[in-house]
Amino acid sequence: MKYGKTERISGIVILLALLAIIVPWLMSDPAPREERPQPNFVIEQPVEVERREVQAPERPESIGDPAEQIDPSVAEQATSEPLDVEPVSPDTDQLADRRVEGEEEGEDASQEASSSDDESSAGNDPIADLIASNSQAVNNAPEEAPADDEAETSASSSSDGEWALQVGSFGNADNAQRLSDQLSEEGFTVYQRERDNEMTTVYVGPFATSEEGETAMSDVKQRANVQGLLVRVRD
Repeated sequence: MKYGKTERISGIVILLALLAIIVPWLMSDPAPREERPQPNFVIEQPVEVERREVQAPERPESIGDPAEQIDPSVAEQATSEPLDVEPVSPDTDQLADRRVEGEEEGEDASQEASSSDDESSAGNDPIADLIASNSQAVNNAPEEAPADDEAETSASSSSDGEWALQVGSFGNADNAQRLSDQLSEEGFTVYQRERDNEMTTVYVGPFATSEEGETAMSDVKQRANVQGLLVRVRD
């Protein structure tokens, strides 16, 4: 035999030990999961409020039935006997005179009230006095000189400069002339050059330095709404 008696006995013991461990585990119930706490709703008892009985309103004794307060004999007499009213003929002349006098007095009073209101408003309104003084100062002020930026732009242009502001190139000479006239009205020095490709280029300048050209570029953009390109011109 391959295995002896000792090995068989040890194998049986091991099997019995495994059965003793596994069988109770298989036969036992699974451990219960942890129960989640359930929300508890507690309804409190309503608060007792003391109730008071309110008596029904009673009609005052001083106020009785309206029909009982009126004597029926007096009511019948008032309805049966008509009132004698004598017609009165007013004096038309006196009424006309009084009406005319009232209208004249009303006109005089309205004129006096309006004049007093004007005087009080003119004397007590400091804002109106301030506006009047400002308008008078503006009217008396001399006319201002032309804008400083126009003078600076025209003065900065130099016939010997190497820099110019190219503001447009046109295939139609009329469009180039129209732009030149527009910039000339704004106070800029403008000249044109014709290219070999039959294009007419409009320049602003020339300027002695590139800084003056950049200043003129911003002025043209601000005053004429034209975006220019600073270039170096050569004869």
